[in-house]
Amino acid sequence: PTAGRRGRARSEAEILAVAEEVFATYGLHGATTAKIAERAGIPKANIHYYFSTKEALYLRVLKDILEEWLSAAAFDAKDSARPALEAYIRAKLHYSRVRPQASKVWANEILNGAPLIRAHLEERLLAWVDAKAAIIQGWIDRGELAPVDPRHLLFTIWATTQHYSDFATQITILLRKEALEDADFEQAAQLLTQMVLGGLAKPLQSCS
Repeated sequence: PTAGRRGRARSEAEILAVAEEVFATYGLHGATTAKIAERAGIPKANIHYYFSTKEALYLRVLKDILEEWLSAAAFDAKDSARPALEAYIRAKLHYSRVRPQASKVWANEILNGAPLIRAHLEERLLAWVDAKAAIIQGWIDRGELAPVDPRHLLFTIWATTQHYSDFATQITILLRKEALEDADFEQAAQLLTQMVLGGLAKPLQSCS
């Protein structure tokens, strides 16, 4: 039974990875389970064994994307603002580097009014943002950050980090490159960290 569960999880993960690429390329309406099955090299029936409809598969892809992004903000109330925000910026850039199609799928859904993910946003994401905003407000109250709206700070981090996946084609053209490299993401991380922390975060106080 354990081996069977592992096999099922692996099969689901493989379908989800391919589906993410197809949805990023064609959107929900242009994608088909036949295209996903063809690209995955499996019978179409295998997809419907795990996911009853294309919409169910699409929604699962969206939820998985969101959960991975939320896990990037590993900070809590006991953490200090400067290292926590730097780690968050770098984690979000890492996902733009290794999973660029995810951001494109998400952007398409949101640009279309979030028809399938709206209810999840109003529950899961809203509660998460409330919790993280409270932590950021705590940093502000403790004098670690300049007074800003915590939610707009989160929005700014999302916008700048996800730009490197959503607009990768434009960036590579302007950088005269075929593809973005690790060095490009490191430069972006240093710049974004300097912009956010240089403008908002106060230096850590010495314990001596």
